[in-house]
Amino acid sequence: MVWAQSKGITYLRRSYYEGRQGTRRHTSLGPRSAATEKQKADFEQGRREARARFKELREALDRQASINRAIGLGRIPLIAARILRALDDVDLLGNGLRVIGTNAIRAYEAAAGVFVDAEIAATEDLDLLIDARAEVRFVATGDFPARNLMNVLRRVDHSFVKERQNFRASNRDGYLVDLVEPLRHPPRQRQAATIGTDRDDLDAVEIEGLVWLENAPSFEAVVIDDRGAPARMVVPDPRVFAAHKLWLSKRPDRDPLQRRRDAAQAQAVASLVALHLPHLPYVASELKLLPLETYNDARSLFAV
Repeated sequence: MVWAQSKGITYLRRSYYEGRQGTRRHTSLGPRSAATEKQKADFEQGRREARARFKELREALDRQASINRAIGLGRIPLIAARILRALDDVDLLGNGLRVIGTNAIRAYEAAAGVFVDAEIAATEDLDLLIDARAEVRFVATGDFPARNLMNVLRRVDHSFVKERQNFRASNRDGYLVDLVEPLRHPPRQRQAATIGTDRDDLDAVEIEGLVWLENAPSFEAVVIDDRGAPARMVVPDPRVFAAHKLWLSKRPDRDPLQRRRDAAQAQAVASLVALHLPHLPYVASELKLLPLETYNDARSLFAV
C-alpha cells in the first residue's frame, strides 16, 4: 500500500497481482483520512510481523537442512529439487506434469522411510510426463512471467538450452530434462504437446506404455535434496510404476543393460510397497487401468 496523488488529492493505493498470468493491478482505497491512515498502519504492522515470521521459519528450515545433511537424508540432486520447486511455483507440478522414470523412486522411498539401493536409483536426468488431456496452465507471478517450460528451467539455471531433440533440454553440466507423453493407440494425427505457446518450448515425445502412468493415481511425497532442503514431488502410484518397469524389462527392443535395471527397479519398488506401504495393496479392483496380462505378471513382485 502506498500514498499516491491525483488531481491534488492524496489517495491510499493498493498494488497486487491478479489472475493466472500475474497481471499487476492497482486499486484506490480512498482519500487520505483517519480511516485510511489506520488501514495503512495496520498493513505495515502486518507486513513487519509476516517478515519476522518468515525469517524465523527460514532459520528453522536452515537448521533442519543442516541436520538432514548430517544424517545423509539428501537423495536427489540439487538441480532436480530446484526444478521441482520452480514447477510447483507456477502450479504445474501435479497439475498436468508429474515425474516419472528413476527419479520417481525417490518419492517412494521418502514415503516409506527407507533407502533404495543407490546403484538402481542413480540418474542424471528428469523425466516429466505431460497429461495432454488436461488443460495445462501456468500461475505466473509479477517477477516471473512464465510462458513455457523452458522459461521455468532457465529460471533455475540460465544455461538450459533446447536440444536438437525437441523434447529435451540440457544445461552446461549435462543434466537432462525430457518432456514425454503416452503413445496413443491407434496412432493419431498430432501436434506435439507443449506447456506454453512459444516456439522455443519443449515438444513432448510420444512413448509406448506411458498411458498407464498417465492414468495412474497421483502419489506425493517430500524429498530431500543434496543440501538437506525439502521439495515436493508428484509421481504415479508406485504399484503402477513397478508393473510398468517390469513390462519394460521384458521388451526385446530395449537395451539389455536397461532391461536388467528396469527389472531391479520394479522389484525394489514392489518390495517397498509390500513391506512399508500396506495401505496400497496390489489388488485388481484398484489397478483396473493395467492390462490384465501386465497386472498378473507383476503380482509375484508384491508377494514379499
